[in-house]
Parts: sequence; structure tokens; C-alpha cells
Amino acid sequence: MKVSLKWLSEYTQVPGDLKAFCDRLDLTGTGVEGVEQTGEAFEGVVVARVLTCEPHPDSDHMHVVTVDVGAGEPVQIVCGAPNIAADILVPVATVGAVLPGDFKIKKSKLRGQVSCGMCCSQRELGLGSDHSGIWILPEGTPVGTPIAEVIGSGDTVLDLEITPNRPDCLSVVGMAREVGAMYQQPVTYPLAADVAKLPAVTAGPDVADAVSVTVAETDRCPRYTARVIDNVKVGPSPDWLAERVSAAGGRPINNVVDVTNYILYLYGQPLHAFDLDTLADADGKVAVVVRAAEEGEELVTLDGEKRVLSEDMTVIATPQRAVALAGVMGGLDTEVTEAT
Repeated sequence: MKVSLKWLSEYTQVPGDLKAFCDRLDLTGTGVEGVEQTGEAFEGVVVARVLTCEPHPDSDHMHVVTVDVGAGEPVQIVCGAPNIAADILVPVATVGAVLPGDFKIKKSKLRGQVSCGMCCSQRELGLGSDHSGIWILPEGTPVGTPIAEVIGSGDTVLDLEITPNRPDCLSVVGMAREVGAMYQQPVTYPLAADVAKLPAVTAGPDVADAVSVTVAETDRCPRYTARVIDNVKVGPSPDWLAERVSAAGGRPINNVVDVTNYILYLYGQPLHAFDLDTLADADGKVAVVVRAAEEGEELVTLDGEKRVLSEDMTVIATPQRAVALAGVMGGLDTEVTEAT
């Protein structure tokens, strides 16, 4: 399990001596299998505005762009990202910058065109796993600002071995409790103060009018609950949420999916969001059943893989088909998208 020390430190004090801290964790039975420094190599990486974007004359996928890095003349860069465009803000590693993996940015020629820098994705900066395109920064971010000032300082992520007898540690809150006990120090529980300030929720339509839930295998799943949420605009997550998901080893998808994973990483409580329309039968009714998988039953999961299931697996299903592998991964045909 990956734990961000920046995130952990919001709930309890994390010692400054990293080696001593890791040794102490080892002594409690929580093995530290790896330490990853993220966002550490930002010198020479700044916010830039793309001024022009033209197709590379000798490439079917590259573009030649000019960017304003906030100092001196505009800089020409050759970029292969599919989402590069004029008049967007992007992080640019200037000549001389060193990115994670000891990758030094040099002036070069790509298919005959001079390139004096690199437009960066989040993964190239060590800030997450997304490398599908350039990281587009929010409008209003001042051009020339060091990227370190935009995102804050780097982070240290521990890869922990949580043994089967300590499921209470399978979350950020669980590890905060553990660290608090190790050092006999207080733990501040997340969201408690914010939840106390929320207005009382007025009763709305009964969820049972929209969805019925049946747990057929109570020995495998004692409790399964559902809630219907309407009028939510599905879109990209705010940066803070995407960074939390990435630090925990996940891949940001959209605001709805990411917040379910955020709660999983924070509290250890599995959640899954379904597109309600995809669960409905021909009469528009939604019936959710928690049951054992049928031997040989098939499910295409969110990663696009076709899974052949066995009876020892538990699924979330409708009367017609399995729609999720319980506690593991949802099904592709019921996922939440921007069309939801």
C-alpha cells in the first residue's frame, strides 16, 4: 500500500528523520518495501503559455510550438502530445532542467526542427501516472512561475507491506492511528470538523424507490448499501484530488470516480460509482444483487480485460449480469463517464 507522507502529516505528526521513521515502522510489523520521492526535480520547470502551434512538416503526429516562459524571447519546442494547442498554459522544462530519472533537457533537433525545452505531462514530472498528454494548467496561473510554487513542495511516498492481521492499517487514517500510537501523539481525524458544520439533510425521495438491493451471500458481504445522486456534472478532478489519488498509486479518471477512490485510500472503505442508466432493465427498474459468481461467468472490467470468474468470487450484479467484481474492480459497461 502506498502512503503519502504529506497526506499522512495532515492527521498526525510525521518525524523528520525518514530512515528512523521507516525503521520504527518495520519494528511494528509494517514493512517499508520502498521509498519514492515525487516532485523533487523542478528547477528550471516553469509555467508557459503556448503562443503558436503548427504541425511538424516532417511528422504526422508532432507539432512545432512557440511558448512564452516569462523571460526573454519565445522558445521553440517540438511536442508530440495529442492535446497540445495554442493559448493554453503548460509546464515547460527549459534547457538545463533535470527531470525525474536523471533526464536532462538539452537543445536538440527533432526531424530537422530545433527544440529548446520540453512540454511536460504529470508523469514526466513525477507527479502521477498520467502521460496521455501535456498537463494543462488552470487559466490565471502566472507565466514564468516555477512549477514548484504552483503545486507546492514535493512528497515522499512509502510503499508499505500491510500484513493480513492488520487490516486496520489499510488506509491513511489507519496509518495515522498507528503512527500516533507509535509516538504517543494526537491524531486529528479528517473531515470531522467540516461534517459538523454541514446543514441537516432534508429527506428526499426514498432510494428504495429507485434501486433495490439484495445481499444473497451474507457470509461474504454482511452489508451493501446504495445511494442515488442526481445532478452531478462529471468532469476532471481538481488538482488536489488528482494528486491524492496519484500519490496513493491510483490513476485519476474523473471527479466522481476519483472521490470514491479518495475515500477508499483515506478510510479504507471500498466505494464504487455506477452509471444508473446502465443498470436499468427494459422497464427502467434497477435491482442490485450481491451474489457468488457463476463458474465460467464473464465480466469485462474497467481495464478492458475480459475476466472469467469462478464460484469463489463475489460479484455485484443485476438480475441479468455481473456488473462489478466485489471489492476489486467495476465493469466497463457501467462505468461513470462524462456522458453519464
